[in-house]
Amino acid sequence: VQLQASGGGLVQAGGSLRLSCAASGRTFSGYTIGWFRQAPGKEREFVAAIRWSYVTIYYANSVKGRFTISRDSAKNAVYLQMNNLKPEDTAVYYCAAAGTSYSGYSDYLRYDYWGQGTLVTVSS
Repeated sequence: VQLQASGGGLVQAGGSLRLSCAASGRTFSGYTIGWFRQAPGKEREFVAAIRWSYVTIYYANSVKGRFTISRDSAKNAVYLQMNNLKPEDTAVYYCAAAGTSYSGYSDYLRYDYWGQGTLVTVSS
Protein backbone atom coordinates (compact mmCIF):
# COMPACT_ATOMS: atom_id res chain seq x y z
CA VAL A 1 0.00 0.00 0.00
CA GLN A 2 1.33 3.40 -0.97
CA LEU A 3 -0.12 6.42 0.79
CA GLN A 4 -0.14 10.01 -0.36
CA ALA A 5 -1.01 12.73 2.14
CA SER A 6 -1.88 16.23 1.03
CA GLY A 7 -3.71 19.37 2.07
CA GLY A 8 -1.38 20.96 4.57
CA GLY A 9 -0.58 24.65 4.61
CA LEU A 10 -0.42 27.84 6.60
CA VAL A 11 -3.56 28.99 8.39
CA GLN A 12 -4.39 31.44 11.12
CA ALA A 13 -5.60 30.27 14.49
CA GLY A 14 -9.30 29.50 14.32
CA GLY A 15 -9.07 28.52 10.69
CA SER A 16 -9.64 25.19 8.97
CA LEU A 17 -7.79 22.77 6.75
CA ARG A 18 -8.73 19.47 5.18
CA LEU A 19 -6.08 16.80 4.81
CA SER A 20 -6.42 13.96 2.35
CA CYS A 21 -4.85 10.52 2.30
CA ALA A 22 -5.10 8.53 -0.91
CA ALA A 23 -4.03 4.93 -1.32
CA SER A 24 -2.63 3.14 -4.30
CA GLY A 25 -1.64 -0.46 -4.69
CA ARG A 26 -4.70 -1.86 -2.95
CA THR A 27 -7.86 -0.72 -1.26
CA PHE A 28 -8.11 0.35 2.36
CA SER A 29 -10.57 -2.44 3.02
CA GLY A 30 -9.65 -4.29 6.22
CA TYR A 31 -7.17 -1.66 7.36
CA THR A 32 -7.18 0.88 10.14
CA ILE A 33 -6.19 4.26 8.76
CA GLY A 34 -4.68 6.68 11.21
CA TRP A 35 -3.55 10.27 11.24
CA PHE A 36 -0.53 11.12 13.34
CA ARG A 37 1.42 14.31 13.78
CA GLN A 38 4.90 15.24 14.83
CA ALA A 39 5.97 18.68 15.96
CA PRO A 40 9.66 19.67 16.00
CA GLY A 41 11.44 18.07 18.93
CA LYS A 42 8.43 16.02 19.93
CA GLU A 43 7.41 12.43 19.55
CA ARG A 44 4.93 11.40 16.91
CA GLU A 45 1.45 11.42 18.40
CA PHE A 46 -1.90 9.93 17.52
CA VAL A 47 -4.57 12.25 16.15
CA ALA A 48 -7.41 10.17 14.76
CA ALA A 49 -8.13 6.79 13.23
CA ILE A 50 -10.87 5.00 11.36
CA ARG A 51 -11.41 1.30 10.92
CA TRP A 52 -12.27 1.04 7.26
CA SER A 53 -14.56 -1.98 7.31
CA TYR A 54 -16.54 -1.08 10.42
CA VAL A 55 -16.25 2.70 10.20
CA THR A 56 -15.30 2.87 13.86
CA ILE A 57 -13.66 6.18 14.68
CA TYR A 58 -11.22 7.28 17.37
CA TYR A 59 -9.83 10.69 18.32
CA ALA A 60 -7.13 12.00 20.58
CA ASN A 61 -8.60 14.08 23.39
CA SER A 62 -6.67 17.11 22.17
CA VAL A 63 -8.58 17.20 18.86
CA LYS A 64 -11.96 15.81 19.84
CA GLY A 65 -14.72 18.19 18.81
CA ARG A 66 -12.47 20.04 16.37
CA PHE A 67 -11.23 17.38 13.96
CA THR A 68 -13.30 14.93 11.94
CA ILE A 69 -11.97 11.85 10.19
CA SER A 70 -13.95 10.37 7.33
CA ARG A 71 -13.57 8.04 4.40
CA ASP A 72 -14.64 7.82 0.79
CA SER A 73 -14.71 4.21 -0.34
CA ALA A 74 -15.23 5.15 -3.99
CA LYS A 75 -12.03 7.20 -3.97
CA ASN A 76 -10.18 4.92 -1.55
CA ALA A 77 -9.33 7.97 0.48
CA VAL A 78 -9.44 9.17 4.05
CA TYR A 79 -9.85 12.78 5.10
CA LEU A 80 -9.10 14.79 8.21
CA GLN A 81 -11.19 17.92 8.51
CA MET A 82 -9.51 20.23 10.99
CA ASN A 83 -11.51 23.13 12.38
CA ASN A 84 -10.74 25.76 14.99
CA LEU A 85 -7.05 25.16 14.55
CA LYS A 86 -4.69 26.21 17.29
CA PRO A 87 -0.97 27.05 17.17
CA GLU A 88 -0.30 23.85 19.10
CA ASP A 89 -1.71 21.90 16.15
CA THR A 90 1.34 22.92 14.13
CA ALA A 91 3.13 19.75 13.00
CA VAL A 92 3.83 17.46 10.11
CA TYR A 93 0.77 15.28 9.69
CA TYR A 94 1.10 11.72 8.47
CA CYS A 95 -1.46 9.19 7.39
CA ALA A 96 -0.73 5.55 8.00
CA ALA A 97 -2.34 2.15 7.55
CA ALA A 98 -2.35 -0.78 9.95
CA GLY A 99 -3.43 -4.27 9.00
CA THR A 100 -5.91 -6.50 10.77
CA SER A 101 -3.26 -7.96 13.09
CA TYR A 102 -3.36 -4.72 15.10
CA SER A 103 -6.46 -4.47 17.26
CA GLY A 104 -5.57 -1.05 18.66
CA TYR A 105 -5.34 2.30 16.88
CA SER A 106 -3.02 4.79 18.59
CA ASP A 107 0.42 3.16 18.62
CA TYR A 108 2.27 4.49 15.62
CA LEU A 109 4.81 1.66 15.87
CA ARG A 110 2.07 -0.79 14.92
CA TYR A 111 1.27 0.91 11.62
CA ASP A 112 2.75 -0.75 8.55
CA TYR A 113 2.46 1.84 5.82
CA TRP A 114 3.07 5.59 5.92
CA GLY A 115 2.53 8.55 3.69
CA GLN A 116 5.19 11.20 3.26
CA GLY A 117 3.68 13.78 5.61
CA THR A 118 2.15 17.18 5.02
CA LEU A 119 3.04 20.28 7.02
CA VAL A 120 0.35 22.18 8.90
CA THR A 121 1.36 25.54 10.33
CA VAL A 122 -1.08 27.50 12.49
CA SER A 123 -0.15 31.09 13.22
CA SER A 124 -1.38 32.94 16.27
